[in-house]
Amino acid sequence: MCAMTPSTRDDSAAAVPAPAAGPLPNTVVVPADEDPVAAAGSEFLGGPPGRRALLGVSWWTPARFLALVVIVTYVLGLAQKIPCYEGGWFQGATTQYTHACYSDIPHLFSGRGFDTGRHPYLDQLPSPSADMQYLEYPVLTGLFMQVAAWMTKSGGALQEREQWFWMVNAGMLMICAVVTVVALTRTHRRRPWDALLFALAPCLALDSTINWDMLAVALAAVAMAYWANSRPTAAGVFIGLATAAKLYPVLLLGPLLVLCWRAGRWRAFGQALGGAAAAWLLVNLPVMVANFKGWATFYTFSQVRKEDFGSFWLILMQNRNEQLPTLNTWISVLLVLCCLGVGWLALSVARRPRFAQLAFLVVAAFVLTNKVYSPQYVLWLIPLAVLARPRWRDFLIWQTCEVLYFLGVWSYLAYTGDSKQHGIGQDWYHLAIAVHLLGTLYLCVMVIRDMLHPEVDPVRWDGSDDPSGGVLDGAPDVFVLGTARRLREEATYSTFAPQPQADWLADVAGARHDVLGADFEADGETDAETDAGHAQPVVPAVPDGPAPEPKHL
Repeated sequence: MCAMTPSTRDDSAAAVPAPAAGPLPNTVVVPADEDPVAAAGSEFLGGPPGRRALLGVSWWTPARFLALVVIVTYVLGLAQKIPCYEGGWFQGATTQYTHACYSDIPHLFSGRGFDTGRHPYLDQLPSPSADMQYLEYPVLTGLFMQVAAWMTKSGGALQEREQWFWMVNAGMLMICAVVTVVALTRTHRRRPWDALLFALAPCLALDSTINWDMLAVALAAVAMAYWANSRPTAAGVFIGLATAAKLYPVLLLGPLLVLCWRAGRWRAFGQALGGAAAAWLLVNLPVMVANFKGWATFYTFSQVRKEDFGSFWLILMQNRNEQLPTLNTWISVLLVLCCLGVGWLALSVARRPRFAQLAFLVVAAFVLTNKVYSPQYVLWLIPLAVLARPRWRDFLIWQTCEVLYFLGVWSYLAYTGDSKQHGIGQDWYHLAIAVHLLGTLYLCVMVIRDMLHPEVDPVRWDGSDDPSGGVLDGAPDVFVLGTARRLREEATYSTFAPQPQADWLADVAGARHDVLGADFEADGETDAETDAGHAQPVVPAVPDGPAPEPKHL
């Protein structure tokens, strides 16, 4: 059959580049070998590693080295908070803003009753309001705060105890940062040095001790590492625990649903979903039974909260000088539309996206459409950005935008909190918000570009498929939409369709010889006699049965 000869051209190959043969086994990608910015930065340490360098064969494995780097970065962040630790949190209306060292942690020690031994979710706050009578954090974060309070000295001046409480929390959160970077090295095992992006991130130093977000970040990172190692139940358990510490990790189930749908890995998704539900209930159910109203405060407070710092809703409302009564509805609709768009991309792009890419886009959509985009929310995105787009140039552009916003929000609060108005006004603050939103959008665009053109994806250039995908890594597609379906159909059709004229005639001649030659020779006819005796053109036969699988989807 002429169309099935080896010379047949696959029309989809131009649109879907064939993947490389695959990465060499037991090799580790060195960023300085493939990233120009990393190569330039390595000059400060003597240049990129040479061919005789022995990486990871000594006691200093990548995980241990990166853990040390995280600790150094984190300690630098603690040093940046010294002006507040020594008095800025306790003296002066705007001192903590002018020094850009604000933290919720010391203020909530007394503000949420930990100084008097109150128990979160069971005892009311010292100064309850109509909207908030109990601790407004998820249960696992509340437990984290309670453990830190138990470790805080019980006697002495309140300021000294608040300082102690902050230091205890800072130490516990540093452990979370170390866990995160180790989990990143376990997620992309051939690319452990990508985690250096997280370890050296400026926002890791600046934002880690503003609030308790690092707890959820660490649990979510461990969940992704377990998924990458094909342990979906354990991954689900840690997604559930992370969701019990902060709401955003539940969004990771969305990308898993779509990717498992495309690859037909329903059992793995069911295991992850079951593990997440069981872990979340295990943590939350006792508090729900003990005091449902106290447990529900986090969710009810999130509903009644108005537009707040860092969001484009704040720009809109301040420019209009009025509230939007249907704000929650608008946010929900925008988030659903964004998630549907990400889901369509996941099912329709020619090559199935990587798990980390979809996870980054969904969480980014959540923070971009949310009514508040606090400075510490960038911590949610850093590990996902490391896995989704491990390129120093793009990462540093985004981090620069976030650092500018970090400085801008505190300068604006200093301006509005002091009659002397030292800082930036509303218009400049709106510009800072726009910069920080555009920085996140820029990284989203780069990730989407990698999804549409996988040949430029920095993770896939060596033939890798989805190192963070676990059971999805290398799995064939069973359900696709849009462009992916069209390309699959074209690939199937091109297997039988005639090629351009010259190639088609050559194929016909070759096919006639292969298919009919034996019969003609048995009858004593030569090829020339056959051509003379059969004036009608040969029509390629279509085989019975299902079409062969396409080469490129």
